[in-house]
Amino acid sequence: MHLSLLALATTTLATAASAVGNAVVTNNCADPIYLWSVGSSVSPKHTIPSGANYTEPFHHDDQSGGIALKITRTDNGLYDGSPQLTYSYSIDGESVWYDLSSVFGDAFEGDAVVVKPEDEGCGSICWPEGTTPGGSQVKTCGAGGDVGLVVCAEGC
Repeated sequence: MHLSLLALATTTLATAASAVGNAVVTNNCADPIYLWSVGSSVSPKHTIPSGANYTEPFHHDDQSGGIALKITRTDNGLYDGSPQLTYSYSIDGESVWYDLSSVFGDAFEGDAVVVKPEDEGCGSICWPEGTTPGGSQVKTCGAGGDVGLVVCAEGC
């Protein structure tokens, strides 16, 4: 009996210690947005309708080291040179490092873009006009909580 309880307690603690949070993308824009999860390979396209979320558990890519969630406003945007917003993360033991950048222009220019962790003690990233304010955008937080990106946010 004691051995069974010890095994159950050990399993429960190991599961709790390995629990990781999620990268969550929320679309508050009037139109759908399109997302690809990119590490050493590219996921299929995910269409996120207005008012909907995309969620993926934080995970490590052995070849690239991190994941880039590439977001566009056009259906084939990853492949046609459209402006891309990139929400990147890298999990490192008990921590997740996250960043926001853009390439080929500013996909959400004129609309607020906010990265906000579930843990209020961690750093947020806010682009009030949908464009980078400059400087480093890299933040870190415990890997156990969610870190959400909201596009077309109401504000910072």
